[in-house]
Amino acid sequence: MSDYKKDPEQVARLTPEQYRITQQNATEPAFANEFWDNKEPGLYVDVVSGEPLFASTDKYDSHSGWPSFTCPVEPGNVLEKADRTYGMVRTEVRSAHGDSHLGHVFEDGPPEAGGLRYCINSAALRFIPVDDLEREGYGAYRRLFDDTNDKTNYTEKGSH
Repeated sequence: MSDYKKDPEQVARLTPEQYRITQQNATEPAFANEFWDNKEPGLYVDVVSGEPLFASTDKYDSHSGWPSFTCPVEPGNVLEKADRTYGMVRTEVRSAHGDSHLGHVFEDGPPEAGGLRYCINSAALRFIPVDDLEREGYGAYRRLFDDTNDKTNYTEKGSH
């Protein structure tokens, strides 16, 4: 695997929306983002560092309008931080190596999958389809998709 880090060249290549989300802690609009309704199998990595963050096997429809996951694929790559902006108390999630703002984690996820909802901005993610994992250097994650266990049928409600 690669040595994941915040790459200034990659930061310079971000779109204005990706920069606003990952570097300035913004939130993209619900239901108007690339991956909220993506059902394709694959791996979601940090758009800045490439570190693996979430797998489609842990993605579910939270009806929030943002990609929602029950857990990170590599827990050490997702850091939690208290967020008291906008008069709320939330838990922000950031990538460990890229230091990208990803979104927030809430305790209203599917109870049978641990009860957490990682509500993530699509603009912070790059999606790697399962068929491209080897070519993109993420072949070790192919094993996650060998089992046809589909966990995308949860229907818990929540908000970003």
